[in-house]
Amino acid sequence: MLISEKTRKIKPSFEAVPLNGSQSFQVRGFVLEAFDAQYHFHPEYELTLIEKGEGKRFVGNHLDLFFEGELVLLGPNLPHCWRNDPVIKGSVNAISVVVQFMPDFLGDQFFSKPELGRIRQLLENSHTGLIFPAEGNASARQKMIVLNETEDYFERLVLLLALLQELSFREDSMPLDTSSRNSRRPNAEQARVTPVLSYIIDHFREECTLQQAAKVANMTTNAFCKYFKKTTRKTFMEMVIDYRLNYAMAQLVHTDKPVSHICFESGFNDITHFSRMFKTKLKSTPLQYRQQFRKEMQLL
Repeated sequence: MLISEKTRKIKPSFEAVPLNGSQSFQVRGFVLEAFDAQYHFHPEYELTLIEKGEGKRFVGNHLDLFFEGELVLLGPNLPHCWRNDPVIKGSVNAISVVVQFMPDFLGDQFFSKPELGRIRQLLENSHTGLIFPAEGNASARQKMIVLNETEDYFERLVLLLALLQELSFREDSMPLDTSSRNSRRPNAEQARVTPVLSYIIDHFREECTLQQAAKVANMTTNAFCKYFKKTTRKTFMEMVIDYRLNYAMAQLVHTDKPVSHICFESGFNDITHFSRMFKTKLKSTPLQYRQQFRKEMQLL
């Protein structure tokens, strides 16, 4: 169904997807009380597997129910969010695996090769959003889980391409937001923000200063603060902290490093501050998050 005119007027926020220098695309697993990300967009493609949860799915101008086991492929800059219903307080109601990658993450011309014609068509079709029903997702689900669990980045890349090729042959996928093609949000707003995000990616483990970010954007500090907040709906330091926390989440899930080591490796200089910021965002301590994530993944 189409969303209401009132809902349609809600402006989606820009989300910066964290990447580190060791990989060209992002794979993350989430174990949450509820899917609570706000209605947002980003320039990356996104592939989301719902391992647990049900509720409402917003994609562009489309609203529908979502259920456990479904797989959704979203094109760049297509606004979206998921909302759980019901939510049992204090329980894990939402588990997902999310893969995000830029259109040119393997080079400008990679997907133009004739051998990748089916994947290229799949990605073009995803600009309206595509849903792959749970009933046919056994093989794709397994690939998504291995993508999230493996620490071999080359294996991840090969597996991602195999997954996209598999999905390109599926005949049961359905488009979501067919009401318009304006999902490809113009990049004008991001023109000055993009180099700043690159600055954060390269330096979030170090001291990231507002003055240096403004210099990267070629703006005065005051003008940059207003522009950045208007474009991303976050302050510069909020964005830096988000990158640090997302990096810490990945380290907690994929390594056995001590929490104190991950704290400093993520750019935090104080374990108490790190724990407080982590608990504010994830509603759990870093150690609880690691334990809960691994416990839930063992049950799947």
